Amino acid sequence: MSSSSTADALPLASLTVIAIEQYGAGPFGTQHLADLGAEIIKIENKADGGDVGRHVGPHYFGDNDSHFYQSFNRNKKSMTVDLKTAQGQDILRRLASKADAVFNNLRGDLPKKLGADYASLAPVNRQIVCAHLSAYGRSGSRSAWPGYDYLMQSEAGYLSLTGEPEGPPARMGLSMIDLMTGTTAAMGLLAGVTGARATGIGRDIDVSLFDVALHNLAYVATWYLNAGVVLGREPRSTHPSLTPSQLYPTKDGWIFIMCNKEKFWGVLCNKIERPDWAQKPEYRSFSDRLANRGELNRELEAVLVTRTTGEWMERFSGSVPAAPVFDVRQALDNDFVREQHRVIELQHPSGPVRSVASPVRAGNHPLRPAPAMGQHNHELLKQAGFSEREIHEFEQAGVI
Repeated sequence: MSSSSTADALPLASLTVIAIEQYGAGPFGTQHLADLGAEIIKIENKADGGDVGRHVGPHYFGDNDSHFYQSFNRNKKSMTVDLKTAQGQDILRRLASKADAVFNNLRGDLPKKLGADYASLAPVNRQIVCAHLSAYGRSGSRSAWPGYDYLMQSEAGYLSLTGEPEGPPARMGLSMIDLMTGTTAAMGLLAGVTGARATGIGRDIDVSLFDVALHNLAYVATWYLNAGVVLGREPRSTHPSLTPSQLYPTKDGWIFIMCNKEKFWGVLCNKIERPDWAQKPEYRSFSDRLANRGELNRELEAVLVTRTTGEWMERFSGSVPAAPVFDVRQALDNDFVREQHRVIELQHPSGPVRSVASPVRAGNHPLRPAPAMGQHNHELLKQAGFSEREIHEFEQAGVI
């Protein structure tokens, strides 16, 4: 391969991953890898209807092809394999013998049963990395428990931190634990493959929804574990220690302002034409403003409600960290989103499919919509060394 073509290739073009996955967290993680050039071979059980995400409504491009499914599976290949059969296990081992990793987001007790762990696959590929994304891990008292994002938010304390103080516990508006666990699993898989390529020996890599949810507590956990501080909900989504850093009403809506460095407080004071506030003893430092947060917010709100959000954003114009509060339509129709080409269009048999671009920018490359169920059966089985007769027998037996 020439140096120019090497430079043009996506960074994960040499990576092959067998993905036994469905729904959200797992497919989101492997889509990161697919967008960066990895060959993701998605294993689906046709008898079970394939990836359950194909059937998550209410919006569809066609049969077995929901908007939800298209959100998590672009740039992948699909095979239908029943891993509960002896022939299906043979197919998995044959694929794994030439792959870098086998990924799954099965319930914690299932990878071993389905031959998707390192102990099962090392005999055919000593270098294989087996990445497992489960709800609660593959060991311990909850290994066989099902689990979902909102349950993790609930048990990890998120609902006690979200919403207004006088309101009921509230979850985040998005399935952030699913999305972050998928991303974390992709990172873990890449770490495993890096190690395997260096040593020639693979391993199991484990990531769970619960562990990621707990890990995300970060500094909030450190405050409790070391100072006994239990953080709760704050009004208007305010930062627990920095002021001003919260939602404020404007003439026509809301704006979020974050003066999370001392210098921004002075800049804000000048932009709202209250330069004297920067030197006011009660507001001079972070600790002063925190001690006098109520009075500061009352004075600041009285100024901010005199102009629209758009007018304040134009005035702040990158000198004060601030953002308008948008709904989903406004967020995606944002001029900056268009400028940065963050919405992409894929050519699907039913017509164009619009989606959000990968956050990792690695050049412009052709994009494919999520595959039809079993779309790549023949191609991949032939590459794995199976004959036309064997493929036909798999079809007749319902293995694929």
